[in-house]
Parts: sequence; C-alpha cells; structure tokens
Amino acid sequence: MSVEVLTHPALAGAAHGFLGRRGGVSTGIHAGLNVGWGSEDDPAATAENRRLASEAVLPGAPLVCAYQVHSPDVVVVDVPWDEADRPRADALVTRQPGLLLGVLTADCAPVLFHDPHAGVIGAAHAGWRGAIDGVTDRTVEAMESLGASRAAIAAVVGPCIGQKSYEVDAAFEARFVAQAAENERFFRAGKAGHAWFDLPGYVAHRLHAFGVGVVGMLDEDTYAQPDRFFSFRRATHAGEPGYGREISLIGLR
Repeated sequence: MSVEVLTHPALAGAAHGFLGRRGGVSTGIHAGLNVGWGSEDDPAATAENRRLASEAVLPGAPLVCAYQVHSPDVVVVDVPWDEADRPRADALVTRQPGLLLGVLTADCAPVLFHDPHAGVIGAAHAGWRGAIDGVTDRTVEAMESLGASRAAIAAVVGPCIGQKSYEVDAAFEARFVAQAAENERFFRAGKAGHAWFDLPGYVAHRLHAFGVGVVGMLDEDTYAQPDRFFSFRRATHAGEPGYGREISLIGLR
C-alpha cells in the first residue's frame, strides 16, 4: 500500500502533507507508517517509515522534528539538527527552502502554516495543553519574527481526535471555560460529570481569534478510523500495550 498524503488547497504553495498509517513497513500494533521513535516499534522500521514519509512530500529534504513535550514553545530552524540533539518544543518555523518540518501526533492536532508572500512556514503540535497555552499563537509570532504577516498566513488543522470521540471530565471543561466563557461552545454535554470536547474546533477558533488570514480543517477523526490513523485513546481503550504515531510535514521547495 502506498503512503497516503492528505493535502489542503490553502497550503498549495508549499510542499506539505498530513500522513496517517497507510503505507509503511511496521507490523503488529504499529502496522503501517509509524514514525514515532518512542513507540517501541522496530527502530529500523521507524527509520524507513520516516524516510518514506519525507520522500512522499519533499524528496531529498532533511526531516526536522522537535522533542515534543505538550508546550507552547517554538523553535526557529535555520539548519537541520541530529535527532539526538532535537530541542524540546512543540512547534517549528523556518524561511529556509529545502527543510521539511514535521510534527508527530496520535490524536493531538497537527497544524501546518504558510505565508506564501514572505516564504515562511510552520508546523505545530497542538494537544489540549499546548492549545490552551497558546502554541498556535506562539507559532504565528515566531513566523512574524521571520517576516510573515498573520493576515497572509494560511493555517490548516489536520487529522486529530474528533468531538464525538473525545470524552472529558468536568474539571477539564472548567479549565477551558475559566480561560474564556465562550469556550463552553466547544463542549457538548455527555453523561453526568462529563462532556465531549471539540479539539479541532477550539484550535481553529484560536487561529481565527489571533488574526490568521486563512484557517482550514481536514475534519478527519483519528480515533474513529483505525485503518487510516493511529490513536492513543483508541489504543488505550482497547488495552493495547502501545500505539503508533503519524506525521504532518511542510517544506519550502
């Protein structure tokens, strides 16, 4: 099976792709295009999957990823680094052609950014913690430091866990509503003491509220499509001993 690459017209000026699990060489619970070093998969298979993913989006470009920690921290990339030296952060930005920025997810929201006029790109990993702490805001600001204009930036929210699959408790909801009362609209009532959270909707709202010019969404639920995407929550509910990670990529040609 070939690597499946999802794209969005708002990012058409940059090489980009939101990749799932289709394609790749991993087997077992990691079957497909697992790219996560921390997934306890065969490292040789993970390395080959990362190569296949990169070649599917921007052949020959070095892949640059951070050590993701659910933070709002952003790194400006000028040159690629060794995997062993990758910084702790959850977003990357660059204006350098020929670099492929990547973020790994398994239910969290990947967000890819492009200002085609300034020639600046970004990639952010927005789990609920990073999202509420402003990782997308910080990514836009870092792009602006390289010459981008937020009104000219296009940002697309990729495959992540959908509202119908994301049950949370009352304390979780209260944290978002305490930040802004309007955030209540991203929660749908569930059983007593619980609600269903719209992560992609919240991330898109943050982008709009921060003045990003174009905001797109792929509307793909990772939890609900086991044949296409890895999912931490699905693996947990199934009692599996581990789970794979997918990757979203963007580069300037």
